[in-house]
Amino acid sequence: MTTDEPTHRNIEPHPVLPTYYADPSQRPAFVRNLFNRTAPFYDRINRLFSLGTGDWYRRHALLRAGLQPGMRVLDVAVGTGLTARQALRIAGDGAVIGLDVSEAMLAEARRTLAIPLIQGRAEQLPLADASLDFLCMGYALRHVADLTATFREFRRVLRPGGRVLLLEIGRPRAGLPQAVAGLYLGRIVPFLSRCMTLDRESQTLMRYYWDTIETCVPPEIILSAMREAGLADAACGEEFGMFRAYSGRAATAAA
Repeated sequence: MTTDEPTHRNIEPHPVLPTYYADPSQRPAFVRNLFNRTAPFYDRINRLFSLGTGDWYRRHALLRAGLQPGMRVLDVAVGTGLTARQALRIAGDGAVIGLDVSEAMLAEARRTLAIPLIQGRAEQLPLADASLDFLCMGYALRHVADLTATFREFRRVLRPGGRVLLLEIGRPRAGLPQAVAGLYLGRIVPFLSRCMTLDRESQTLMRYYWDTIETCVPPEIILSAMREAGLADAACGEEFGMFRAYSGRAATAAA
């Protein structure tokens, strides 16, 4: 990693959530431990939580963002491999790498995915400069500590013209859809998650998911941070008022 980059202002995806941790420095450890404890139940919970963002949606989003056969891909926050599995179907064997902060999530991914898996953080990727053609991240941007550092790392590891796709869930802007989403994702899903898994941490995970969705910075701030990091053509597509796909490409030296 180069060390001569200018200083930057830290842009957090959401403010401190005192219910879960008291200080921003505690966020990375909280997130890692929470996903470690819930990894065995995650796929079951995801089927309840996803609201239709299944395999077809992920594959369609990857294709629309420009993923092609033979591209070298990094799936950041690979989790149990839901997005990586679709990337592998498009890019082909040997083209996809998965990275996650949670060792338990990586263990779950290894059960079904024969791809290289690395433990690491989005803010400090253990990969060489300009070594990737495509980078994707599925529903985990809210869990990083610093958007600016994360996007600079994404730009660093991408080759000039390399593509990035960030799938996210955002709080609906309209009042009624916002209230319905808060009821379903903030109350019903956490309750059903605990009933389905008989695990209290699963309920905590889903409550934390909604709290990060509800307090996440707006798309305009995310897009601005992407552009400042050198990701050109930054855009945000939105479906059903909630499902967002941020895309961009690594700017060339001339740009």
